[in-house]
Amino acid sequence: MEKLNFNLKAAIFLALFAIVSLIGLNVNFSKLVGAENQFFTLFQFFGPIAGGFLGATIGAASVLLAQLVNYLFIGKELNLLNLLRLTPMLFGAYYFAKNKDRLLNDKLSIAIPIAAMAAFMLHPIGREVWYFSLYWAIPVIAKFLPDHLILRSLGATMTTHAVGGAFWVWTVPMTTAQWQALIPVVAYERALFALGIAASYVVFNTVLNKIAEINPGIFGGMVNVEQKYVLAKF
Repeated sequence: MEKLNFNLKAAIFLALFAIVSLIGLNVNFSKLVGAENQFFTLFQFFGPIAGGFLGATIGAASVLLAQLVNYLFIGKELNLLNLLRLTPMLFGAYYFAKNKDRLLNDKLSIAIPIAAMAAFMLHPIGREVWYFSLYWAIPVIAKFLPDHLILRSLGATMTTHAVGGAFWVWTVPMTTAQWQALIPVVAYERALFALGIAASYVVFNTVLNKIAEINPGIFGGMVNVEQKYVLAKF
């Protein structure tokens, strides 16, 4: 059972994560189809890794906090679409945190993309382009394969995409042709996001491990550094 007794030692990671997040959230990567002034940002390349360091609950909370601070920092309008867009990355962080739970031991990580597929196909346009949601089977399939950082990262970014896509089809008017045109774009973008998540996780592990070597016990057991992803250990 995950420990929730947060202490100030974890604030070191949160401070580092928050600084990088504020930068990433304000660097646009690609425009979202169907809505004005909505973009994927560099945050997509590392957002889920918070779950790997702080666990599912606190990791997801730190992602939400980083996004809320960014909204306050830039004064972005808190409309329904913007509020909904805060949600997908929380599920990505949860999925990334649960990599050690394989098969049906992690039912929620399996249920989330399946529920997103169902929600998508319940929409009239979603029913016409139902095959778009097959991307969201990837996080489910990954749970039945050996644990690997790339698969873990791909599962996390596809979980994020699943939740976001289910919201998007119900809130943003788009045609069947627009969804069809997105199919190759999704493959390209999510592959890049997965590689970015994996690379940033290695970088964060390496930096945090170096901090822990300089000051042993600094994290007080609150931050999980995976030694196999520390560059010096390769």
